[in-house]
Amino acid sequence: MSGAATLAGLGALRSGAGLVYLAIPQGISAVAAIAESSYLTIPLSEDEQGCFDLAAAEQIVARFGEFSSIAIGPGLGHSAAVSVVVRSLYSVSEQPCVIDADGLNALANIRKAEGKWPDRTGNCPLVLTPHPGEFARLVDLDVQEVQARREEFAIAFAQEHHVVLLLKGKNTVITDGRQIAINKTGNSGMATGGSGDVLTGLIGGLLAQGLDAFESARLGAYLHGLAGDLAAAEYSEPGLIASDLPRFLGKAWLKLVE
Repeated sequence: MSGAATLAGLGALRSGAGLVYLAIPQGISAVAAIAESSYLTIPLSEDEQGCFDLAAAEQIVARFGEFSSIAIGPGLGHSAAVSVVVRSLYSVSEQPCVIDADGLNALANIRKAEGKWPDRTGNCPLVLTPHPGEFARLVDLDVQEVQARREEFAIAFAQEHHVVLLLKGKNTVITDGRQIAINKTGNSGMATGGSGDVLTGLIGGLLAQGLDAFESARLGAYLHGLAGDLAAAEYSEPGLIASDLPRFLGKAWLKLVE
């Protein structure tokens, strides 16, 4: 889905990252390039469904070390190659990374098929950013249970898997299993398709600049929500759409500086 990829790219650009690359199937590379001229595209081979094929997966994994951080998931789709990339990133990458959306779904599918989570031999700081439905799939619970005990489940998951978990929704929970933060910025207008993709890119860009995983997730959630509040003040909550968020991230940074 080219829209999800471009929104993530815009979020990364507005983080302050110096160079942002979108590694995408070649069939949507022109669309993504036209949407924004400030990032670079890496067109890769694709299968008949428009997802990465296995050759593309090998290329992506081989290039992990070229980048300061990696964000994966928005618009990724489902395929064997996607599972290869996500498993490799989760298990062996040495770069800080953030996994969202279809990246999380791929992890859930791997765990379900193999009866356990993939082993982690890499030392990369890892941020997972599920919404309640995605988190419910990761832990085999229903959404109502997750929502009733958000902080408890988030802390336990982060401790067990040695990750930073950002559980989205009203009062977003950010925890590394020891520290916990509850984000208070944001509004109901942000419950629209694509908002989370912007957050994924934003956190990935903050990771690239040297912030640790917990602080990247915490700051990313705050700026993302503040951008939404500033956009809603101008457009209203019902009138807010995901592509408004990158436009207001600059103003959110100014508010933070103030």
